[in-house]
Amino acid sequence: MQIRHCVEENNVDDNLIIKNPKEIRHVTVQGGKIKQMSGFIDPISHLNLDYSLHRITKCIIAKKFETGSELLFTDSGFVFAMVTKSHFEHYGNLDYTKNLINMIDKVNELRNSKSIYTSKEKM
Repeated sequence: MQIRHCVEENNVDDNLIIKNPKEIRHVTVQGGKIKQMSGFIDPISHLNLDYSLHRITKCIIAKKFETGSELLFTDSGFVFAMVTKSHFEHYGNLDYTKNLINMIDKVNELRNSKSIYTSKEKM
């Protein structure tokens, strides 16, 4: 399964330029629709002139940010919107490994908490 950067159609201008790049999400796609979706991207890792390893340049376009929403495509494939150079900023150096460890710890914390993922009610 491939994870893609995705933008909502109403956040794209007539020239296929993204208006607000901080409103981009990671999605997985199945059958031309969003199967799963994350929260908004972290600008420090995705829009950082000082960190080029995960910089966003283009995104597939969804009609809406909803699971099951259709993606825009033509006979030649997905329609892409572009992030322009003006959207990037200097956020400073990024310790990607530390960020990844923090993210994994947070996910594990949520899984082990009394959340909707670990209901103790018996059925």
